[in-house]
Amino acid sequence: MKVLVAVKRVVDFNVKVRVKADHSGVDLANVKMAMNPFCEIAVEEAVRLKEQGIAAEVVVVSIGSSAAQEQLRTALALGADRAILVEADEDLGSLAVAKLLKAVVDKEQPQLVILGKQSIDSDNNQTGQMLAALSGYGQGTFASKVAIDGDCVTVTREIDGGAQTVALKLPAIVTTDLRLNEPRYASLPNIMKAKKKPLEVLTPSALGVSCAGTVQTLKVEAPAARSAGIKVKSVAELVEKLKNEAKVI
Repeated sequence: MKVLVAVKRVVDFNVKVRVKADHSGVDLANVKMAMNPFCEIAVEEAVRLKEQGIAAEVVVVSIGSSAAQEQLRTALALGADRAILVEADEDLGSLAVAKLLKAVVDKEQPQLVILGKQSIDSDNNQTGQMLAALSGYGQGTFASKVAIDGDCVTVTREIDGGAQTVALKLPAIVTTDLRLNEPRYASLPNIMKAKKKPLEVLTPSALGVSCAGTVQTLKVEAPAARSAGIKVKSVAELVEKLKNEAKVI
């Protein structure tokens, strides 16, 4: 079985994001970049399937600038077999990314596609669902457990107030949640081996996909600064403030 994993290059989650002075976007100058944490979970799950003998090949794909090769090499060091970069410098929306991934899926014909449920920069939580709709595959989103038996994949997904288990016929799309697994660290020998693993570079035009944007960013602003909290001496005082000052009860 071939597993395709989509990964995204994002600002490292430890970095405090700064907005550009002209409010046109986020300042990425001299900012540490990393693989999206949910994508790390997706790569880890694919590698575990390979270690269990279920998957024969793990292919990672990223869509973005040439700098995304760094994150693809990281995924290769974690255990993926080969990588594909769809080089596009534009700020692509979820639909354009889903269309490009659909073209890669058509080219590679994987039995299972794993994505992080969302990226920590845009937080849209759309690409996996759009890819499933475009490809006609079944989807199991917010996966906290994945089990494969023959041509069926069982996904335990997190929902409000509990968990839901769904069974999907392969090929299928799975998006990962935080509790699915804990990603490993790449060892130095595997980092060195990853430099020799194949990395194919494609373009949207080569895949026959138009990346024309349908959404335009008008303005980006930092969240408003929160005022300092206060301490109260009793429950009665707390209730009084909530009722008369905050006016939430």
